[in-house]
Amino acid sequence: MDIKAQLGIDFGFSTTQITNTLALFDEGATIPFVARYRKEHTGSLDEIQLRDLQHQYDYYKELEDRRATILESIQTQGKLTPELSAKITATLSKTELEDLYLPYKPKRTTRATKAKDAGLEPLARQLLILEDAHTDLAALATPYMVIDTGYDTADKTLAGACDIIAEEMADDAEARKELRRLALDEGHFGTTVKKEFAQEQTKFQMYYDYKENVATTPSHRMLAMLRGEKEKVLRLELVFPRDKAASYLGSRFIPFPQSAAAPLLKTTIEDCIERLLSVATETEIRKEIRSKAETEAFKVFGSNLRELLMASPAGQLPVLGVDPGFRSGCKVVALDALGAFLQYETIFPHEPRNDFEASQKTIRSMIAKHGIRLIAIGNGTASRETDSFIRACIADMPAQERPISVVVSEAGASVYSASDVAIGEFPDFDLTVRGSISIARRLQDPLSELVKIDPKAIGVGQYQHDVNQALLKSSLEEIVESCVNNVGVNINLASEELLRHVSGLTRTNAQNIVRFRKEHGAFTKRAALLKVPGLGPKTFEQAAGFLRIPDAHSPLDNSAVHPERYPVVETMAAALGTSVDSLIGNKSMLATLDLKNFVSDTLGLPTLVDIVAELEKPGRDPRATFSYAKFNDAVQTVSDLKPGMILEGTVTNVTNFGAFIDIGVHQDGLAHISELADKFISDPSTVVKAGQVVKVRVLTIDEKLKRVALSLRINETRAAAPDHKTDTSLRMPPQQAQRTSQSSSDKIRQWQSATHSSETKLKTVKPKFNIRQIVK
Repeated sequence: MDIKAQLGIDFGFSTTQITNTLALFDEGATIPFVARYRKEHTGSLDEIQLRDLQHQYDYYKELEDRRATILESIQTQGKLTPELSAKITATLSKTELEDLYLPYKPKRTTRATKAKDAGLEPLARQLLILEDAHTDLAALATPYMVIDTGYDTADKTLAGACDIIAEEMADDAEARKELRRLALDEGHFGTTVKKEFAQEQTKFQMYYDYKENVATTPSHRMLAMLRGEKEKVLRLELVFPRDKAASYLGSRFIPFPQSAAAPLLKTTIEDCIERLLSVATETEIRKEIRSKAETEAFKVFGSNLRELLMASPAGQLPVLGVDPGFRSGCKVVALDALGAFLQYETIFPHEPRNDFEASQKTIRSMIAKHGIRLIAIGNGTASRETDSFIRACIADMPAQERPISVVVSEAGASVYSASDVAIGEFPDFDLTVRGSISIARRLQDPLSELVKIDPKAIGVGQYQHDVNQALLKSSLEEIVESCVNNVGVNINLASEELLRHVSGLTRTNAQNIVRFRKEHGAFTKRAALLKVPGLGPKTFEQAAGFLRIPDAHSPLDNSAVHPERYPVVETMAAALGTSVDSLIGNKSMLATLDLKNFVSDTLGLPTLVDIVAELEKPGRDPRATFSYAKFNDAVQTVSDLKPGMILEGTVTNVTNFGAFIDIGVHQDGLAHISELADKFISDPSTVVKAGQVVKVRVLTIDEKLKRVALSLRINETRAAAPDHKTDTSLRMPPQQAQRTSQSSSDKIRQWQSATHSSETKLKTVKPKFNIRQIVK
């Protein structure tokens, strides 16, 4: 197979695009680097296209390796015919390739191999080609009877021959393909509850007596059914039209329907379906549908993770981090504007101590001492009570001195607290102090802090513990890498965990950069990176454009302009009779440039346009302006909720069936997909994103099960929530906009050194899946 030609067919890219891009990959270039700095080579392929191309390229390379192994194996057996070779060479599917190899694959002992060893294969051949309707089958079998082998009667001998035929039917590539088609097109999954759980309420209750077509089963329900089976609550079965399967096999393997052997062959077909093909088909369909469901779960998890990592930072401001608690108290840390630790205290404003005055004094003292401008409160136990306490502490402070108090997600903070990363950063602190520090830093810059935590612990996945963990990790690593390089990294502040996600840098590179920084002081120019041990020209090429130095000697070192293009910028400045410093940020002057004058053999218009855009707003942050949800003071627990309430909340997780939203009651509510919009939608992520601030209406409350049903359709009034058993009656809301207090926004703008922009969010593309396609 010509892999490059096939990739061109798959993606519709030109031969030049494919050839140049694969050459860059083979040279070790990273996708962020290629997407941003090699547009002339790739024809301006974006990051999503490049990742898809790389994955398909890897798939085809694996396919070719396996194809070569199979051809060699069959050739060695002396069974490789031109027809078989052509089929093996033509297939683009790993599953079909294995089907073609199956008849020639070494097998363990089976009923068929035992019959072959007893010499019954010629009898099997005779049964398949028999035309006569009056042949005595017993007489036909008698010459093949051998007492020592167990085939000592005509019936046993005929049964042995039929075992050979049944296995051949089951190994037939076309038969397996047709049964998969039947199962995919006309089959359904059915679940029933095991008797020991029949009278119990479980999270799988809707699947106690349930069935759904294979072709339409959404990924989240497939994973739910598989989990129910794994936890031994459910029985899961694939049902497909066996009569049609039998009819197909009959037309293929019974050439003479009126022969004496026809009834025996029909019985053999039934045995083949029941004993061999149904099991094989269910195994393959489960594998295929599970793979599709996992791919969809990866997409959902990745989308949520991207939104959290790209959440708007409050900025480099002094912050208090509060890990709330009742009996054990609230752990409070103060950090400076760069996230460095300043002070730690434990306060007890809640039950059982109720030491309100001393706690208030401590908070106000820490605010005054460290010039605190932000207060981050973890959203775990006692968060609402702590939020009320903090706001009471600062209520009478002058507006210009009053910090903004924000409840932030503490998901994964405990995981970080016990990690080697946290221990390395704060070896002398206990878990609770490290957790408070993580909560505080999340408010300053979510990306820089969340990269230290295993993404699976952040709590924004869809059945993340039920999917292939290696593939999930690889998928999430790509998301983290994408986000880190899209934002850029301040090399003088970045942690080792953040640096290791920068294009081209390994963990060793990151460790060496941090060590070099400690020994030699802050970097003053990008070129100094070449002095870091183990960081050579190739690594520098891949990484430099994504590293920022705010106070560098050259302002270009704090931009996304790659060092290899600094001479071009200098030429631009010279052409306009000005300096590089004067050119940066001067939109009117930049607008007068005729970019065609700077095109060369290695530099085209796409990169020149990017350079000018960066010069207009050097070092701009692609993340949105900071905003946060304001919870209702009267609503602190689930028992405070009433149907019809309109509340503000933050989307914590988006799944295929809806969105979970934190409304400040220690239990996220669920807005089902049918409650997200006023019109039909098939994908919740088109309406809401993780971290988005939304207004919701309370539909129903189940205190016993701690379930809260919410709706973003706040203008409607209904007494009860809809039946969410199936994904029907899907709707779409008016365009959602993140809301924030005007006064709060003004404060943040005053305190931040620069206003963040949301002009250049990374493009995301919803993958298309064909359930008929064999999942790789």
